[in-house]
Amino acid sequence: MGNSKSGALSKEILEELQLNTKFTEEELSTWYQSFLKECPSGRITRQEFQTIYSKFFPEADPKAYAQHVFRSFDANSDGTLDFKEYVIALHMTSAGKTNQKLEWAFSLYDVDGNGTISKNEVLEIVTAIFKMISPEDAKRLPEDENTPEKRAEKIWGFFGKKDDDKLTEKDFIEGTLANKEILRLIQFEPQKVKEKLKEKKL
Repeated sequence: MGNSKSGALSKEILEELQLNTKFTEEELSTWYQSFLKECPSGRITRQEFQTIYSKFFPEADPKAYAQHVFRSFDANSDGTLDFKEYVIALHMTSAGKTNQKLEWAFSLYDVDGNGTISKNEVLEIVTAIFKMISPEDAKRLPEDENTPEKRAEKIWGFFGKKDDDKLTEKDFIEGTLANKEILRLIQFEPQKVKEKLKEKKL
């Protein structure tokens, strides 16, 4: 981070973030202060990220999903998130263009990072999502998507792939843009999280 100890965000990082996100200098500076309060080292470890994420889901188990989200945000794969990675991730998942969000979703579902998604990887992420759905909400799910297996099957079916096929990023993005149902099935963005992110920024 270069400047993380001084409590001020370096000019270069500030300019880069303003260029790549729609956040203002004021917002970024405020967030940076709260980021340093939570993470004095200027970096979030996987464990700290899970702890922060868990606060959003007191009645669920978000650990598995948080690990996948962390992996997809850790751009340089060093096992920590610096402020820049954190803000760009926040932007992409909350305010980014649809294509940016889908690129991120692809990296979330590409568990082994090999550039394609298998049906098993879809099931792994969907299973992690299901651990965060409250029992009441789970009861309200349609019959054909009320278990991780059924939902993964439904997603895979929409892409028209055989069980052992793979999805490229292009297939994934085009398929999802062409079918809003896929978008609904692959996402997990409860209103509660969005509200908390707006309030806390962390």
